[in-house]
Amino acid sequence: MKHWFIASALAAATLAACGGSDSPAATPKNVLFFLGDGMGLTTMTAARIYQVGEDGNLTMDTLPESAFVKTYSANAQVTDSAPSMAAYMTGVKSNNEVVSMSTPTSAFDKATGADYVRGADSTCPASGNGSPVTTLLELAKSAGLATGVVTTTRITHATPAATYAHICHRDGENTIAAQMVPQGAGYNSALGDGIDVVMGGGLRHFLPKGSAGSARTDTRDLVAEMKARGYAFAGSKADFNALPGSGKLLALFTPSHMAYDLDRDASREPSLAEMTARSIDQLKSNPKGMFLMVEGGRIDHALHETTARKALADTVAFDAALKTAIDKMQAIDPGLKNTLIVVTADHDHTLVLNGYAARTGPSSAANPGVLGLLRSYADGALAKDTSGNPYTIIGFGNGENRPATRTALSDAQVFASGYHQEAVIPTTAGNETHGGGNVFLGAIGRGADSFSGTLDNTAVFGLIRKATGL
Repeated sequence: MKHWFIASALAAATLAACGGSDSPAATPKNVLFFLGDGMGLTTMTAARIYQVGEDGNLTMDTLPESAFVKTYSANAQVTDSAPSMAAYMTGVKSNNEVVSMSTPTSAFDKATGADYVRGADSTCPASGNGSPVTTLLELAKSAGLATGVVTTTRITHATPAATYAHICHRDGENTIAAQMVPQGAGYNSALGDGIDVVMGGGLRHFLPKGSAGSARTDTRDLVAEMKARGYAFAGSKADFNALPGSGKLLALFTPSHMAYDLDRDASREPSLAEMTARSIDQLKSNPKGMFLMVEGGRIDHALHETTARKALADTVAFDAALKTAIDKMQAIDPGLKNTLIVVTADHDHTLVLNGYAARTGPSSAANPGVLGLLRSYADGALAKDTSGNPYTIIGFGNGENRPATRTALSDAQVFASGYHQEAVIPTTAGNETHGGGNVFLGAIGRGADSFSGTLDNTAVFGLIRKATGL
């Protein structure tokens, strides 16, 4: 566990060097980091058309500062979520599958080629395979800020894990969960007294072996352990509505990931916007400020499935959470003079917008819009492939729906929520890949004007620290 004590000490030293203050009179500093997992530029464009039409704007389109971000990892042209989010959180370029560890860290045993995981447990070597690197959340804890992590995925999934955990392979989610539990075995001591607000899915990694739905291989009840450390717990929407207005919160609504927003039962699961609002309300009382990470994680999962309608709906839900946060922070800190809000993505996907489509306007029950068949801007006629069959505006570079022989399609068929868009290269189900394109970054508030041009993802870490004094 020595790495975590070292990380904590480094965080404190860094804070002092950057002018941080523990004085109660210091002006609160707030950082809100929004991450649309897999939200490449084409997905963002398609979501805009889906929701408000070609000439409309999502909230993220209206942010006053913007940049492009390069996403490659230390060992791959196309990154996965672990090193890409870790680059934002630590400023360090790491290898694929690795969560907030130093560049030399490998997710694989070089002698055997095997993953350093056993089911959901870590088998990372105790030494000789890299070391933890300090995250923005850890710096915020060291500076005395309130901290929160909100996601629609499992809270132990790669993106949220990169804010608070350190592990050589992202799939060791039982080990990742244990790093969150104050004073427990395997705890990341750089988190001090613990993350203040934790919301998302992933209950299965917190329940003891033998209990319904558990993925743990030991008898630890991490929910009970966190309750014993002062956390109020919510496992349902009703519990969420009844959470206390102060103190630490743990909300795990589902065994695995939360529902796609298109499928979400609002009586059972809160929206991402609701979780974001509740987190801000909980964190705002800290006189030193807050650090909050919000992930729209299921955008990525729908893209892997090539279910574009679900991906676009989750992108819109993510954008709604961003709007909620900006509105609430404007009320807390008018003009956002001491608040920096950043929105970006960790990587691209292979979604494309085909052909010379006529403008469709937003999608509705009567109009599939960008999710429908491609019609020519010249005469409105259906575009046809070489065999005379129509095709959709949205397609994928690779994916599970690659028919041997294309047949006629209808708007009703392709607008269905579960329709898998056609792909050029066939893959197994759910395994469309990430893409290597640059992603969008938008910013508003304190220090937002430092984000411009084309940035490496590691540079975002330093710009956030400089803007906020972390």
